[in-house]
Amino acid sequence: MPAVNDEGMELVKDSDLATVYADPDADLSIYNSVMLMDATVAFKKNWKRDQNRGYALKVKDSDMVKIQEEVAAIFREVFTKELVEGGYEMAEAPGEDVLLVKPAIVNLDIHAPDLDTVHRSMSFSESAGEMTLNIELFDSVTEDKIAKATDRKRDYRRGYAQWRTSVSNRADAKRMMSGWAKALRSALDEARSSTSTDTK
Repeated sequence: MPAVNDEGMELVKDSDLATVYADPDADLSIYNSVMLMDATVAFKKNWKRDQNRGYALKVKDSDMVKIQEEVAAIFREVFTKELVEGGYEMAEAPGEDVLLVKPAIVNLDIHAPDLDTVHRSMSFSESAGEMTLNIELFDSVTEDKIAKATDRKRDYRRGYAQWRTSVSNRADAKRMMSGWAKALRSALDEARSSTSTDTK
């Protein structure tokens, strides 16, 4: 990874996420609130084709839309819970102390989707799947980009398969997203702590 990206941001070492670039002059400590945009969700290339190969129950476009909406809703739930527990307010409009967060889930690969059928859908799989987060942080007033990060999460239990339903898939998604939410909260907490120490 280059030490400086094409936007002039510097690579952050020892991050909890795979790749993080940040504006060296930005100050996260000024943000007490977070304006979280809805996460966009995109499936892995050819996911529908691969899922429908050899299975009686076929994935429909409506199933994919439903999954995208559910993943975005879970993302908001997980991040809101983590940030509120950390003492941050969730804002609905830009403000001087509001951090704008734009998340995107890409390469979503659910190995055993719970499909929208008349009968309850259950599938047997070792893994719930994987997803990658691309996230960008902006000052909500100036819209200056402060940081960007990318991280891949994969749920995999070698040698241990289980029945998967919408309930288990939701729990797996929450577990994978929780690490991302904690990483954002940790970055904000660290900035606050650093500023507090500097002023003493």
